[in-house]
Amino acid sequence: MKATARPAETELDLRSSISSSSLSRYDSFTRDEWRSLRANTPLLLSEDELASLRGINETVSLAEVADIYVPLSRLLNLHVAAVQHLFKARQHFLGSSPVTQKVPYIIGIAGSVAVGKSTFSRVLRASLARWPDHARVDLVTTDGFLHPNRILEERGLMKRKGFPESYDQRRLLKFLADVKAGLPVVSAPVYSHLHYDIVPGKSQDVRRPDILILEGLNVLQSPDGKRGASRVFVSDFFDFSIYLHSDPETIERWYIQRFLTLRETVFQKRSSYFHRYAKLSQEESVEVARNIWREINLVNLIENIAPTRERAHLILDKAENHLVQTVRLRRV
Repeated sequence: MKATARPAETELDLRSSISSSSLSRYDSFTRDEWRSLRANTPLLLSEDELASLRGINETVSLAEVADIYVPLSRLLNLHVAAVQHLFKARQHFLGSSPVTQKVPYIIGIAGSVAVGKSTFSRVLRASLARWPDHARVDLVTTDGFLHPNRILEERGLMKRKGFPESYDQRRLLKFLADVKAGLPVVSAPVYSHLHYDIVPGKSQDVRRPDILILEGLNVLQSPDGKRGASRVFVSDFFDFSIYLHSDPETIERWYIQRFLTLRETVFQKRSSYFHRYAKLSQEESVEVARNIWREINLVNLIENIAPTRERAHLILDKAENHLVQTVRLRRV
């Protein structure tokens, strides 16, 4: 019998079915259920400390820290201890000389533009650093591994900034390999959001931290399979990974709100790459932000970022008020 084409609606239902099936690997927790897992772990941050970590349009409260970050930091503390125990057991098995230096534990943070990765990563870093077993926690963003603007312009990729092809993947993989190998100092390039480009000659030194948090858009993505493409994934170096999720319509509203705030602040600086937007009216700003979101960031989210969600160990579902409502933890 000749096969007939599947209707578009059925294809959409099939993709949803596959996605639902893959999510069955996760245990799902309501906010109240997740909060209960903090046990007797104390609140790790003060209001003053939290205020210094908040980002633009991010309303992280002490209640959010108590309900979401404290249980998460407790879970990660257990994971770090387990990995270090495994490392020592492996050394014993191989008959190697005892190694006193801990193996850096690497956590990947993924999600869309404007979903709150930066603030989440900063608060998580501060929370984890309060544990005596791993007081040294570093945070690196993949923005520093973007190709400089001159290279993106040469390759016609300025409007694809943030897409997988806009990153120096080889340099990023080398950085992670060196960190995981325990090299004394590993340097990462630095990105300026003000100038929208890599800062020449500036670097961030990572010196054998107990934990390294790597935050970025596409950190959970696998290679595209093209001939000659690297078969090593960035996520191969992760001990744990977290994906921040919200529906695209909500993230679009957050993106527009952030754009409007930046128009009144950072964009006012003459040295800002986006100073040309400083004089736009409210209506013009909303239209520009919406177009940028839908033509660039939404495309990247749909094509490259969202499909990697089920590769994460933990998925945090955020509601319109930025609060995490559901936590999904992958089963061991």
